[in-house]
Amino acid sequence: MFARIYQPAPNAMQSGRGNSRHWVLEFARTKSGSVDPLTGTYRSEDMRAQLDLKFETLEAAVAYAKANNIPHRVQKPKTVRRISRSYTENFDYDRKLPWTH
Repeated sequence: MFARIYQPAPNAMQSGRGNSRHWVLEFARTKSGSVDPLTGTYRSEDMRAQLDLKFETLEAAVAYAKANNIPHRVQKPKTVRRISRSYTENFDYDRKLPWTH
C-alpha cells in the first residue's frame, strides 16, 4: 500500500492559516469500491483508505512511514505569494489593475 505525505492547503474561503501547519499521511486506494443499491452510497472494504494520520513535522511523518515499512512519497507544499493591500487601495485613482463592482 502506497502512502502520500503532504501538507494540506488552507481553505480558499478563509484568510486564516489554521489547520495548515501539520503534515498528513494518506493511504492510496487499492481496491475499487461499489455503490450500495439500497442507499446509493459508496462503500469500500479498504480500511486504510479511510485513515488520515496527522503529524506535527515532516520528519515525524517520514519516520512513522519508515518504521512501519510503508512505501511513501513526499509532496512538498507550493509557496503562495500574497500581496498585502488595504481596503482603501481598491478605490485608488491610479489603480494599475482594473477593478469594477
